[in-house]
Amino acid sequence: MDTDPARRLAVTAADVAAAQERLGTEVRRTPVIRIEANQLSASHPAFWLKLESLQSTGAFKARGALNSLRATTIPPSGVIAASGGNHGQAVAWAARLLGVPAAIFVPTTCPEIKLRRLAEYGANVTVVGDVYDESLAAAQLAAAKSGAAMIHPFDQVLTVAGAGTVTSEFVEQVPGLDSILLPVGGGGLLAGALAALTGSPTVVVAVEPISARCLGAAMDAGHPVDVSVSGPAVDSLGPRRVGQLCFDAVLAQGVHHVDVADKAITAAQLAAWNELRIGLEGGGATALAALLSGAYVPAEGEVVGVLVTGGNVDLPALLASAAHTS
Repeated sequence: MDTDPARRLAVTAADVAAAQERLGTEVRRTPVIRIEANQLSASHPAFWLKLESLQSTGAFKARGALNSLRATTIPPSGVIAASGGNHGQAVAWAARLLGVPAAIFVPTTCPEIKLRRLAEYGANVTVVGDVYDESLAAAQLAAAKSGAAMIHPFDQVLTVAGAGTVTSEFVEQVPGLDSILLPVGGGGLLAGALAALTGSPTVVVAVEPISARCLGAAMDAGHPVDVSVSGPAVDSLGPRRVGQLCFDAVLAQGVHHVDVADKAITAAQLAAWNELRIGLEGGGATALAALLSGAYVPAEGEVVGVLVTGGNVDLPALLASAAHTS
């Protein structure tokens, strides 16, 4: 493994710091709470939980979207994005904030709750394809025709740098974190975290659903590859291929990788609601699932942070599903 960050990293700690300055107070400084041992399940250590699910638009994606739009010259045709839902909402929100048009392409897996929010933000929404990658192809074609600025959800420097600000904020709020568990889809959040933590003793644990593990497959193959995606987190962690920016950052710096079962994700969603009254979508609960299920076991005395990244969940549907399967 190449462990020279300067050789591969396209996004740096300076980029993350610039994004933090650019965003200012237009994104929320989301709260951190202490969870005591065994509070959420029968056997887990104490840890710190950062509630990025309370971010504007209900997910960390607001950071990358607004940073991208703030630093980009927007043409009269506006901006275009493809998304499983959260990035699309973030781009639509940022576009409304800046007064520019937004066209958002989403797959059929985009939940109704996210479609409603997209409409509320004033975006022109197109539902196309059964997975994110098919929506992306349609969005790229539309951008080529219209001249609109394409805002990629995870493989664009400005998006990644904006996402990295949540990690910078977390280590400011909890000095002395030994590890931060975070979910991985296309890898923008992971790439941003690795950039933000360059030279830091805090390590990142990348958590993926077993049913949508494009990073794990890339690590196994030695290069990004296409994978099948499904499961409870597919709308937010469902790209078929990990982003090149993320993969290069992982090659340069290394990362501990953990897979979690779909049922562990659903259990983490239910635990967060039942014990904390915090609503989390599947992707938002994926890192939490690794700790609660025992897929990740911290070392003795390890100070652990967990990032919950999205709260755009249809709670009645989640609770009804849990009741049906219990």
